Amino acid sequence: MTQATKTVRLTREGYERLQRALGQEQARLAEATRILQEQMETSSDTEDTGLEDAKREKMNIEARIDELEDTLGLATIIEEHENDGRVELGAIVVLSNETTKKETKVMVVSAPEAAVTGGSLPRVSEDSPVGKELMGRKKGEAFVVNLDNGKQMKYKVKSIEY
Repeated sequence: MTQATKTVRLTREGYERLQRALGQEQARLAEATRILQEQMETSSDTEDTGLEDAKREKMNIEARIDELEDTLGLATIIEEHENDGRVELGAIVVLSNETTKKETKVMVVSAPEAAVTGGSLPRVSEDSPVGKELMGRKKGEAFVVNLDNGKQMKYKVKSIEY
């Protein structure tokens, strides 16, 4: 069965964070396997809820490892930016909330990268409402984001750096 491969664009920092997350999950898998083996040795037929919980935990960790390995296998690290001053993946953007007049500095990343915790800046996924509106914008441009609750937020791009 042939499957179309889709590349996942990641920043260098995001790629390294995903690699660290994979290492942590592999360590968790080793521990979960150990616990499962202990549960199997001590489990009686009448009381196996601990065994079932251990099996479920191990399966969840294995699924997360598969997901991380797939993402890393499809990853392309964003190195060069030919953006004509426009926002693209990897951009560090200062946004001004036009209602509150507060500024926020964020990094625009792909969805898999946004899901991994850690990092020096808050991350905005290109698939999020703000991320979708932000992609391709230039410094000084204002845009409106329609939120799920029916509200609207107005932002202005103050600066873009890579």
